[in-house]
Amino acid sequence: MPKVAKELKALEVSRLNEPGMHAVGGVAGLHLNVAPSGARSWILRVMVGAKRREVGLGGYPTVTLATAREAARAMRQQIAEGEDPVLVKTLARQRLIDQQNRSITFEEAARRFLAAKQGEWRNAKHAAQWGSTLKTYAHPILGKKHVSTIELTDVLQVLEPIWQEKNETASRLRGRIESVLDWAKVHGYAEGENAARWKGNLDKVLPRPSKVKRVKHHEALPYAQIGDFLSKLAKRSGSAAAALEFLILTAARSGEVRRMTWGELASDDNLWIVPSERMKAGKEHRVPLSEGVLAVLERQRKLTDSDDPAALVFPSPNAKKHLSDVAFKQLLKRLGYGHVTAHGFRSTFRDWAGEQTQHPREVMEHALAHQLKDKAEAAYARGTLLQKRRKLMNDWAAYCSGTTEREEQTNDSTGTPEPTAQNSGGPSRLRIVSGG
Repeated sequence: MPKVAKELKALEVSRLNEPGMHAVGGVAGLHLNVAPSGARSWILRVMVGAKRREVGLGGYPTVTLATAREAARAMRQQIAEGEDPVLVKTLARQRLIDQQNRSITFEEAARRFLAAKQGEWRNAKHAAQWGSTLKTYAHPILGKKHVSTIELTDVLQVLEPIWQEKNETASRLRGRIESVLDWAKVHGYAEGENAARWKGNLDKVLPRPSKVKRVKHHEALPYAQIGDFLSKLAKRSGSAAAALEFLILTAARSGEVRRMTWGELASDDNLWIVPSERMKAGKEHRVPLSEGVLAVLERQRKLTDSDDPAALVFPSPNAKKHLSDVAFKQLLKRLGYGHVTAHGFRSTFRDWAGEQTQHPREVMEHALAHQLKDKAEAAYARGTLLQKRRKLMNDWAAYCSGTTEREEQTNDSTGTPEPTAQNSGGPSRLRIVSGG
């Protein structure tokens, strides 16, 4: 039989100072280890399966004799039940380390998500909007929380204050929070259901956006006033005025016009080819150019470096950057039309086309680079309808210049008018660029 150690009392243990292992009794294998430096700690010598273990139980006197004996008894019971306490402790420590490595805050997850998606954004402005929305509304509440702990109540705390008054912003914010949490789940930082999911989750506690959304349309100029407006605009000089006239006659978006380069113009076909990366729908858009548009370009060609395909057609006053997004707003205000937006001229064009012409609806929608909602109709009209759109844009330019009214008066007095570029549907051949 193994030798049974004498059960020492607390005072006797306190006097053990000689370096080495000292059995203290009370629990088989319990020792006080005295290091050469004088430091003392508890060691339990025990057989675990076929292996002898020396398990540390803490330092003395921080861990008292009574506490050491209690821990030693518990460990022996654990071994008797078939567990290796050293292995259990090692695995628990590794799980803790893994958990710490997998634990990141929402703000950090958002930063990594945005960095991973950087190449997918249509432009820098869109990426900035993502980051700005999260920083303004989500980070103050969710930013410091670990993604694994974010629950429905946390997301509601972010959304509820703005869901009624700023529903469009709130709806986009919800989707962005959901995307960040999905990214965190895929990368092992979170588990379970996404707290920002709409269907079967937030839709049970928040009203549908369609029930609360207040649609604010861009202010548009009535098409009956477009002629007077362009007459006033013609008295203005500078890139902003020329660009706004170009925007109106092409029914294009502000960003597409402001960032337009000479290399995007195909002089042989009188076309403006907007590359896919600058289009809202991500698809290349071909815009037929009317006589009025070509006249604008001819004036700009004399003022810019049109031989360089990368040169801007409508540069800012410093000639190095494109016009800012407020250039049109400031110009409209100076003209006395501060209530109108540049984007609203697309509505002006659409209202005129729908109410004053017989052009097919799909031709109008293609002219605006809109995606048809009806899939069957979209499949039928998958072409660009270029020639029909050219006729539409020529008619629009004629209406804007007042040519249509003059032709109608000619019809009434002399019969059929002489064919013009506007009413014939065919483009005149003007050289608009020497490059591109």
